[in-house]
Amino acid sequence: MSDDKMLDGKAIVVTGGGRGIGRAIAIMLADHGAQVVVNDIGGSAEGEGEDATPADEVVSEIESRGGKAIANFNSVAEWGSAHAIIQAAIDKFGRIDGVVNNAGILRDTIFHKMTEEQFDIVLQVHLKGSFNMSRACAPHFRQQESGCLVHMTSTSGLIGNLGQANYMAAKLGIVGLSKSIALDMARYNVRSNCISPFAWSRLFGKVPTETPEQKARVEKIKQMTPEKIAPLAVALFSDAAKEVSGQIFAVRKNEIFLMSQSRPIRAAHTEEGWTPASVCERVLPAFGPSMYPLDVTASVFNWEPV
Repeated sequence: MSDDKMLDGKAIVVTGGGRGIGRAIAIMLADHGAQVVVNDIGGSAEGEGEDATPADEVVSEIESRGGKAIANFNSVAEWGSAHAIIQAAIDKFGRIDGVVNNAGILRDTIFHKMTEEQFDIVLQVHLKGSFNMSRACAPHFRQQESGCLVHMTSTSGLIGNLGQANYMAAKLGIVGLSKSIALDMARYNVRSNCISPFAWSRLFGKVPTETPEQKARVEKIKQMTPEKIAPLAVALFSDAAKEVSGQIFAVRKNEIFLMSQSRPIRAAHTEEGWTPASVCERVLPAFGPSMYPLDVTASVFNWEPV
């Protein structure tokens, strides 16, 4: 499909839209005809502080390209505030057709040193924020019998990473949330999908660069710009993707992946029932070759991005 205005007339919210991936998606959505709410509180990667500048600058760029957009500075982490974001879209554009749940923060810490506050705040922004925004849309989507949600997950949750128990829990939780929405809202023609992006951003800026190997890895990551993520996100809001829901995608530079979802891979049964001893003797050795190692993302995506 080559129609530059494939999203003409649709109103879409992009959370965390002031920088990085959110910014790139917001601009491309507008370039393809969408009316965009650029939501961003303008905080740091740790979620501290507020600054209207990033969202305002994205709106200015969209308008300079002939698009329509407004800035919004509400937090996704609070129920009422998230509803206000959706209401802002309706007040300005008269409708709401979709949300990109992109807002996020980091509090990376090795697990045995992670505090309750570090765990809670990451889940509050990523997972609860995605729920708040999606739930705020749901009555409108149900009434109009249409709508689309795109949630940002991460291979940190899908595969694994060090020092990110909070982030991994939130990002894998988003996968479950997205699938639940896809199942529950299918009868209303509402779609919900996840994208796991590989892209250099402020959050990736926290990757260690102390050793030559770490520095080399960061240089490779920098080649994966936020603009590489936007085409898939825009496509998922189009009518061409009307049958696509409940899926998990990943984007790495010019590669797009459809990620697997949990399904049984081995089975064992016994007529007499299991005992702890028989599990140890028969099941664990039989399953051993099929068990997953303690992988991190870099060990699974172990080839150069193309």
